[in-house]
Amino acid sequence: MAKTRSKILRRKILLMRLYVLALTLILVLAMTALLSQTALARTYVITDGDRVVTYTTFATDPEEVLGQAGVTLSKDDTFTTAAVEGAASITIQRAQNITVQYHGQTTAATTFGETAGELLHRLNLEVSGEDVVSHGLEEETYDGMVLRIDRVETLCQTYTTTIPHEVTRCSDGTLPQGTEEVLTEGEDGEMLCTAEVTYINGEESSRRVLSETVTKMPTTEVIGVGAGAVAEKSDAPIISDGYITLPTGEVLTYTHKDTVRATAYTHTDQGCDTVTSTGTVVHWGTVAVDPRYIPYGTRMFIMASDGSYVYGIATAEDCGGDIKGDRMDLYMPTYEQCMEFGRRRCTLYFLG
Repeated sequence: MAKTRSKILRRKILLMRLYVLALTLILVLAMTALLSQTALARTYVITDGDRVVTYTTFATDPEEVLGQAGVTLSKDDTFTTAAVEGAASITIQRAQNITVQYHGQTTAATTFGETAGELLHRLNLEVSGEDVVSHGLEEETYDGMVLRIDRVETLCQTYTTTIPHEVTRCSDGTLPQGTEEVLTEGEDGEMLCTAEVTYINGEESSRRVLSETVTKMPTTEVIGVGAGAVAEKSDAPIISDGYITLPTGEVLTYTHKDTVRATAYTHTDQGCDTVTSTGTVVHWGTVAVDPRYIPYGTRMFIMASDGSYVYGIATAEDCGGDIKGDRMDLYMPTYEQCMEFGRRRCTLYFLG
């Protein structure tokens, strides 16, 4: 009985030892694997301008490393890699967008850090002694920089300029009131000038006059202002060979003229109404004629032969039982106007 218990005890001790040995082996293998993985990880020192980031990863592609480290690149940004003691380095070169204004022309340029002079040299833009540069040529470029180079020229020029003439007015008793007349014609003078002119990129920016010499004195224009009696206004037209000038300034042309015996009528006269024999509505300028003597539609300018009455422009649109041969009736809106006109000898100017 005691012998049997002894065997069981020895078996349990053996199993315990085997269990401890297996557990120890598993721990050793796990530690070995962990140490192997740690040995495969790599540390990167990322330099981005003034910012330095240290990042450890199993990734080997630099762009992947930068993405994991949260470093974002723009499309024009670049980077370089190098091995350093115990790690690898990634150095970011950020693209700088520069605006170059050269002699009035604008160019966009990209650089990763150089001096203003180096940038201009790379762009084949020459700077001469007449140029004014907004930044020192040794100054480092930066993102958003506006580099301006202006060509400045200063020239001495001689030219002629105009001296405007003055205008004065004086009272003139020989002229009717309300009228003016030029008594002396005005004339501009001339001046010879010498000036120092500064151009920036071919455009004038300033002018400093050095000397002025009058070569021709201006003549003052003198205008007489009417102080005499008020001129009477005439409503009579001016008639010359083939032309009639109305008081309004309008000029009519006529082909020939004739005389008639004229009376006046209105639409309230017996046998008359507001519609003419040609179907038009009566108005000032409608005249009744003998269509065998003066055809319908004929345009005329009518006035009394003695100049005592001006009827004006008229059209042959109507007729009447008493209108025969060289007889004519002039339409007027009121009976009083007709009575005032009475009977007159009138001259007809047939308009062209």
